[in-house]
Amino acid sequence: MLEQDLNTYWKTVVSTIQDGIMIVDKEGTIVSVNEAMEELTGYTTDELVGNPCSLLECDLCMKARGEAYENHWCRLFELGHLKRRRCMLTRKDGNYVEILKNASLLRNTRGQVLGAVETLTDITEITQKDHQIEAFRRELRAEDGFHGILGTSPLMKKAFDLIENVAQSDAPVIILGESGTGKELVAKAIHEIGPRKDGPFVKVNCAALNESLLESELFGHVKGAFTGAVRGRAGRFEAAQGGDLFLDEIGDLPLITQVKLLRVLEEKVIERVGDNRPISVDVRIITATNRDLKALVEEGRFRNDLYFRINIIPIALPPLRERISDIPILAQAFFEHIRLKNGKDIQGISDDAMAVLLRYHWPGNVRELKGAFEYAFVTCHGPLIEPHHFPHTIFEGPAPGDDNRRVAVDPTEAKKTELIEALKKAGGNQSEAARILGVSRVTVWNRMKRFSIDLTRQVGK
Repeated sequence: MLEQDLNTYWKTVVSTIQDGIMIVDKEGTIVSVNEAMEELTGYTTDELVGNPCSLLECDLCMKARGEAYENHWCRLFELGHLKRRRCMLTRKDGNYVEILKNASLLRNTRGQVLGAVETLTDITEITQKDHQIEAFRRELRAEDGFHGILGTSPLMKKAFDLIENVAQSDAPVIILGESGTGKELVAKAIHEIGPRKDGPFVKVNCAALNESLLESELFGHVKGAFTGAVRGRAGRFEAAQGGDLFLDEIGDLPLITQVKLLRVLEEKVIERVGDNRPISVDVRIITATNRDLKALVEEGRFRNDLYFRINIIPIALPPLRERISDIPILAQAFFEHIRLKNGKDIQGISDDAMAVLLRYHWPGNVRELKGAFEYAFVTCHGPLIEPHHFPHTIFEGPAPGDDNRRVAVDPTEAKKTELIEALKKAGGNQSEAARILGVSRVTVWNRMKRFSIDLTRQVGK
């Protein structure tokens, strides 16, 4: 193939590449660009070629010129290359574009520097999505949540207060609630804000293992303790040393294991399966169940002494049907989370769809609500999630009880009303209103500003 043909083909390749390409001489004058560079910067080739690369006002280049690199005007000519460096260019229209830059020197056959070539990738959309994700994370950490648990209803605020208080104790905690109400999230929150937060958080599902495997899982075993025990193994109690052990579905714990757990709670020692040597453990026990333990005690399926030992501090989580005002907050959070995860271009939730969510009775609680949105993102191909995008049991099923669920709840308006009521109770005192709402004074001030609340007119201070 002739050199002239190669040059022709190379120009075609460069023109096809979607990344911007720019070649400059040793003085930084632009000598060549491709079509993608024109689209990226808004300048034509004629406007770029012959001008210094400083025309683009790259913040990375400006920093380079501001430092002493011997006799070189640009950092690139000192280092020889730049790899995957984020920087900002100024387009012809004055707008900024964030790019990922790669650059390298161009040399002749004798090794003399002739200039440099740069490739520039537009990462504006990626950066915007990163900002959206971070904003979403901040939102989750802010007003509507408590360590990943979402809700602003009075029942949830009461639960949050109790969680915060019991976390500072070392007494056993039992979390009560229907399946899907978020018991594991509560256990994690207790660990994260408690004195054992720097220790491990270990979870065991008591319903997932049979009796023999469960004992080995909890207490560990020695070599030869049973068939297949080819080596000794520490259990979850030892793994949780200095931290918290979360025993989920405690109501399914076999009676023989209940006896051993009671001993651990009373004596703070365990014995591995197949061994009789006591091992001291320093672990806080957090349990959870969706079953009626009192009924199990009466039936002889749960030990009365263990029940009283673990039921020191109960935390009852309300079912979703009893905190309807939290549904819009949860729905929006699940919507944003799933949209960010799968990248599907769905703009929002229709009013009709929200009304369907508000009147459904949610036997599966928050877990079912999240599953409904995962389903909707598969079936929805338009700009909005509509009622028929949810599973048919949700949008067709009748709601038990009264019909007031059909009234849509605007989460923004609900927050505003809640704040006004708190300010009225506090006589306009923002610190006292913050205490009533369980938020900081800064949050009260920010909400007042956002909702344009006038203390004199709306609160009557």
